[in-house]
Amino acid sequence: MKGSLFSTEIAEPYAQALMSLAESHDMTRSIGKDCRTILDLLKESPELGQFISSPVIKDEDKRAVLNRILGSDIHQYLRNFLMLLVDKRRIVFLEAICEQYLALLRKQTNTVLAEVTASTELSDGQRRAVIDKIKALTGAEAVEMKTHDDPDLIGGVVIKVGSQVFDASLRGQLRRISVSLGGAS
Repeated sequence: MKGSLFSTEIAEPYAQALMSLAESHDMTRSIGKDCRTILDLLKESPELGQFISSPVIKDEDKRAVLNRILGSDIHQYLRNFLMLLVDKRRIVFLEAICEQYLALLRKQTNTVLAEVTASTELSDGQRRAVIDKIKALTGAEAVEMKTHDDPDLIGGVVIKVGSQVFDASLRGQLRRISVSLGGAS
């Protein structure tokens, strides 16, 4: 169900409710940080996602595991929200809800999510330069960056922001030269 339209339709109202709760207590960024922690946990442990999504596992077991894993790392409001998701049998949509919440938070804070693919891992200076370039291209106040390595790029970066792709890679430049030479004959 991950990434499906059905999942998004269910996740969106829950994410909006969580955002309303966070806004009313001036905790939008703090809850966003906690959502990132949860997403990292789910990414690191697919077994956790399978466990909390399983219809065979009892709700009290899911609550106990979530409380044990998250400990005091997340705010009590978010913990209560997670317990509500368990009770309503919506915990299966936890990842989608967290992703949707972060999308709402990015919109609220004029932050863009950029997926950056580079031939090698970026240095701190390169990361700052890419972030500055993304801010200039998009007009965003802040940039949340996910990076991927792709040695096939040879050099440079490919930046994807929403549906826009900025190809500043050597592979992209070679492809454009090839196309222009092919069209010249």
